[in-house]
Amino acid sequence: MKIIKGFIMAVQFFTSIPIPYEVPMDRVHIEKAIKTFPILGLLQGIFYAFVMFAISAWTPLSPLAAAFFVWLSMIVITGGLHLDGWMDASDAYFSYRDQARRLEIMKDSRVGAFGVLSVLVLLSAKFLFIYEIAERLYEGSYALIAFIPFLSKSVMGILLINVKAAKEEGLGTLFKNAASKYTLWNYPIYVLLLFGMFVAVWPEVLSGAFLLLLAGLVFLMVAARKAVKWFGGITGDVLGASVEGVEIVLWMTLWLWHYFVTV
Repeated sequence: MKIIKGFIMAVQFFTSIPIPYEVPMDRVHIEKAIKTFPILGLLQGIFYAFVMFAISAWTPLSPLAAAFFVWLSMIVITGGLHLDGWMDASDAYFSYRDQARRLEIMKDSRVGAFGVLSVLVLLSAKFLFIYEIAERLYEGSYALIAFIPFLSKSVMGILLINVKAAKEEGLGTLFKNAASKYTLWNYPIYVLLLFGMFVAVWPEVLSGAFLLLLAGLVFLMVAARKAVKWFGGITGDVLGASVEGVEIVLWMTLWLWHYFVTV
């Protein structure tokens, strides 16, 4: 089926998982790949939640160790792809140049000081949030952890379709040109199905899931405007930076949730 091939393409492009299968790079399969972004994110989230559960429940290792392995698994699974976009976009933004110059900076393969500093802050903050969540785990934490990459990949797909391209070439433009206004019709269905599962299996996580969804929507609205203002639209690097940006916001939201609501 084309949807399965599209999912394979998404895995090949956005993870480090090797799949020795060649999917045609045509418009149909690229569009199917976009449709599966939230599914890919959910599977990633389930894996991160499993790592957290396995180390916390089945080993004598500390919450610090559990947090480290979850943090590390995110880098390994994605191959640092989105982190690369975060660094490139940070170098471009903090140059305080005009849009054209920022796009040139993002194309440069070299990483500047701002890119290094920004990724250190990002990874440090993410580790802090994961660690303090690991110290305050409850049964519903795993479902909420799995929900985070689902939302971040959904945000990536929505930005890709609804924000204009900043340039006429590149990976972001390639994917954008393959999509239509009907490409994202299944995203709300995914959300409804997940919330239905939460109601049936983990009703105690509903308020946390709504809070994460709200935080993701706020980030989406801000990122859509800022991408145009700062860079003239979306590029592959801007999308990667958006994934990292929304995930750090969501991890912070979940951290605050565990701190002030589940105590």
